Amino acid sequence: MPTSAALAPDHRLTWSAPGLWAMVCVHLGALLAFLPQAHPTAGDLWLALGTFVVRNFCVSAGYHRYFSHRSFKTSRFVQFLFAFIGGMAVMRSALWWAAKHRQHHATADHENDPHSPREGFWWAHIFWFMARRNQPTDLDRIEDFASYPELRFLDRYEWVPVVVLAVGCYAIGGFSGWVWGANVSTVVLCHVTFCLNSVTHTWGHRSHEIDDDSTNLWPVAVATFGEGWHNNHHRFPGRARLGEGWQLDISWIGIAALEKVGLVRDVRRE
Repeated sequence: MPTSAALAPDHRLTWSAPGLWAMVCVHLGALLAFLPQAHPTAGDLWLALGTFVVRNFCVSAGYHRYFSHRSFKTSRFVQFLFAFIGGMAVMRSALWWAAKHRQHHATADHENDPHSPREGFWWAHIFWFMARRNQPTDLDRIEDFASYPELRFLDRYEWVPVVVLAVGCYAIGGFSGWVWGANVSTVVLCHVTFCLNSVTHTWGHRSHEIDDDSTNLWPVAVATFGEGWHNNHHRFPGRARLGEGWQLDISWIGIAALEKVGLVRDVRRE
């Protein structure tokens, strides 16, 4: 197994890192849920669930299967919606996310993997996101999408979708709506997504023997709309459906529905 020194030339965090500020701010915002003024109404909880579901799908189907792996094609407008709504998840821009994910597949659990648990579980779960070495957007890895000026705009101004989400939640539910719809929901979404880097490279079962530590784990798959069938995905990275046989893949259901109504096309099934 590679040594930590070989895998991690620079684990330093920096306060200039957009990822660090994103995580600090959203976690502090979620802690406001303990204030009496933020006691949730039924509407707040529905708002939190709604923002979780919509952004989860746009990260799973959009950031991952579309931008990272080009598992299907779509219009420029739907492409922008995936990038904008995915940007509300506070996991940075579609260009940054997809470039990092392509790097992960090229180097999975080996040297230069941006988030391998071989460097430490918590490094893979969250600290990689805030480290100096992982902050720049590697446009060379994502040059196929970097040619779109609207995507470059969202990469440069990552805060715009986040502000739209915050303002929208406040307009709908006031202070408590903002806390639950834009903060608590985001913290849950970030951590279930980060489990793909940490948990499903540490525990679970392997349907395919490949040269990395990826596993399948059904609780993570349910929470991430199918992404937790991670070993399947590493075996067939371009395939739009991650689940196999009985395995529930909610994002695949959504992609198939979008295909039926003509919003996506050329879906890769193999």
